[in-house]
Amino acid sequence: MNKSVLIIYTGGTIGMINNPETGALCPFNFEQIVNEVPEIKEFGFDIDSYTLPELIDSSDVKPQVWAQLCQIILDNYEKYCGFVVLHGTDTMAYSASALSFMLSNLTKPVVFTGSQLPIGTIRTDGRENLIAALEIAAAYIEDKAIVPEVCILFGAKLFRGNRTTKINAESFDAFQSFNYPPLAEIGIHIHYNYGAIDYSPRTEKVSASTEMNTHIAILKIFPGIRPELLESVIQTPGLKGLILETYGSGNAPTDAIFLNKIQQACEKGIIIYNVTQCQGGTVEMGRYETSTALINAGVTSGYDITTEAAVCKMMYVLGQQKDANETKKSLNSALKGEITVNRIGF
Repeated sequence: MNKSVLIIYTGGTIGMINNPETGALCPFNFEQIVNEVPEIKEFGFDIDSYTLPELIDSSDVKPQVWAQLCQIILDNYEKYCGFVVLHGTDTMAYSASALSFMLSNLTKPVVFTGSQLPIGTIRTDGRENLIAALEIAAAYIEDKAIVPEVCILFGAKLFRGNRTTKINAESFDAFQSFNYPPLAEIGIHIHYNYGAIDYSPRTEKVSASTEMNTHIAILKIFPGIRPELLESVIQTPGLKGLILETYGSGNAPTDAIFLNKIQQACEKGIIIYNVTQCQGGTVEMGRYETSTALINAGVTSGYDITTEAAVCKMMYVLGQQKDANETKKSLNSALKGEITVNRIGF
């Protein structure tokens, strides 16, 4: 096949170079990417770039940006064999998770990457990240992409996007996937973990569902949490979903007032999603008495989902305008490989 890759630049550290006149960092024209990373000429395939009309710091990312990225990919889907999304690191795991849910029947790689240092600095990690991302975006066996998923490449590893969390603000190994193995490891060669990559059949044309319902909240349980705090959250006007970050394998206080407010919220139709505060491991509701009470109150298990993926999944599922039972069923199911469903939990 005739290979070409599209780089989509949203903003972020990777796209910065020093202005020789002012010494300040400023975005450079990605149409001249070969000037900054001349090594990519050796690939032998076409590399085009698209820069968002308004560059954004990743801290300012909103669902509208995710919808914009989906549309760019759909508009260019037939022209390119893969896509590399250059994105700030702070919310990269959210954006990769969101696109994993929003895009359906994806048969081509969508590789998010970025850097901790600007691409114009001597020790930048951006150069290696970009080179590896481009190679993976163009990696095919015959006419099939090796990684037909939304993923994150950072450091020496490629992760499933909706399994990834940023763990370090300074290290070049800034991301980790605690509950799912890397899709590839990058060294002298790129070693693909074929057994971890999603090769489920895609029989329909690629499409995007971009309606995201942002009427959600996150509440992290902590010792001494007051009922008034929970009350203020669940009384938020228009609240549809609450991500409850619990202890360990899904445990929360057994205080009667606390549990009563959780139950009242569920009875009001607010979907409560139980996600562990731990970086690794899974929610196992029913394993301990402290989580059995949540089951009885109507809380839904998030299994081993990351908080980033839980946020995007809840927005996505609520955006589909399903009834409460269908919403809970979707949250409790693996839609895009974001959770490992075990036999314990509801």
